[in-house]
Amino acid sequence: MYSAIAANKRNTFLIVSSFILLLGGIAWLWGAYSGNGSSVIWIVGFVIAYTVFQYYAGSRLAITMSGAKQIEKKDNPRLWNIVENLSISQGMPMPKVYVIQDPAPNAFATGRNPEHAVVASTTGLLEIMDDNELEGVMAHEMAHVKNYDIRVSMIVFGLISAIGILADFAIRMAWFSRMGRGRQSGQLGMILIVIGAVGMIITWLIGPLVSAAVSRQREYLADASGIEMTRYPDGLASALTKLGEYGKPMKRANSAMAHMYINDPIKPGIVERVFSTHPPLPKRVERLNQMGKGF
Repeated sequence: MYSAIAANKRNTFLIVSSFILLLGGIAWLWGAYSGNGSSVIWIVGFVIAYTVFQYYAGSRLAITMSGAKQIEKKDNPRLWNIVENLSISQGMPMPKVYVIQDPAPNAFATGRNPEHAVVASTTGLLEIMDDNELEGVMAHEMAHVKNYDIRVSMIVFGLISAIGILADFAIRMAWFSRMGRGRQSGQLGMILIVIGAVGMIITWLIGPLVSAAVSRQREYLADASGIEMTRYPDGLASALTKLGEYGKPMKRANSAMAHMYINDPIKPGIVERVFSTHPPLPKRVERLNQMGKGF
């Protein structure tokens, strides 16, 4: 378990470092060929500002996009008590609890750290899960918070989005540079086109592929961390089996936050499966059953 968490942190550091180096390279090329050294500072400053915005505003955006409503203990004592008991047993702050009015069974967690955590469940999940299964699902979501998965996903999402915005801006600048005269304008235009093309490839292909691969590994880790909390693998295994049987697309599903849910909220086609943020449910159940032999 601890080796998996350590590997998780190493992979995260490598991915974020790679994005930072790539952005630094783009900024250097832009500054070198435009003859404007201040553009480097502008690009790096924009990326940092945009990522910080995503870091602090990501949770509120996720809640708004999902249509979740915050509840108190009196609104749903069953869900509240399960989350509260898990918080006490793990020595974690009590997260804010939300419910989404949606018949599709699902749940998600968000928050940049345990002190600002949010867990949410759909009404569909609450209806079909018994107490052990619901505890398994909530333990999985709180494991994401405990492992700082949400923080990492928000940073990576912010970096990928920033690259996309810069790529779009570079292509627009290339168009305007073509209106200028001289060899230097032509060279700058070509460099901007290359930067824009590379940025688009990263934003729409490489970035999502890498992000999805990391997300799938984090789902496995959250499953394992969740059963460490409950000491009852059968609860989560049974819950995942039900999600496979009763799962369906959510009313307000959004691909930008699909990685936050315990089950993919979007009905996948061939292309979506390639970029899937979740491992197949049968494989997750199989792993849980194998880990359950050690309890």
